[in-house]
Amino acid sequence: MAKLKIVKIGDEVLRTRCRPVEKITPRTLQLLDDMVETMREADGVGLAAPQVGILRRIVVIEVNEGEVIELINPKIVAFAGEQEGMEGCLSLPGQWGIVKRPMHVTVRALNRYGEEVEYRGSELLARCFCHELDHLDGKLYCDVADRMLTKAEVEELRG
Repeated sequence: MAKLKIVKIGDEVLRTRCRPVEKITPRTLQLLDDMVETMREADGVGLAAPQVGILRRIVVIEVNEGEVIELINPKIVAFAGEQEGMEGCLSLPGQWGIVKRPMHVTVRALNRYGEEVEYRGSELLARCFCHELDHLDGKLYCDVADRMLTKAEVEELRG
């Protein structure tokens, strides 16, 4: 496995809509593994392929340690409720904002074996699904944030 370079805000790849994965190849599987390693190394809970410069519809999420969710060509198929909370992003280091997201989200995707899978998430997992899938369409959380936070506000909210 290899740690990949995380693309930062200002790079056009983050504003580009990703193409679907047509065929799951050994290269796709290697990318999934490398993305998980990169996400963990950066202390993140989610990572989308464009964040490592790859314009494909691939996402990895690990909200609970050891429970990696790999999504290929994911789509949100249902959502309900609302939550508001603090979000950050590995591509916007040191920045945080307050963002409204659905409280419950259902995502359908392919797994690494090409099988259709469905995940239901609430709270943080629902937030991660929305945040990471936005990346696949060239959107960043700062585009939908109610407001960005100052460093002092972040420290206060983290307590």
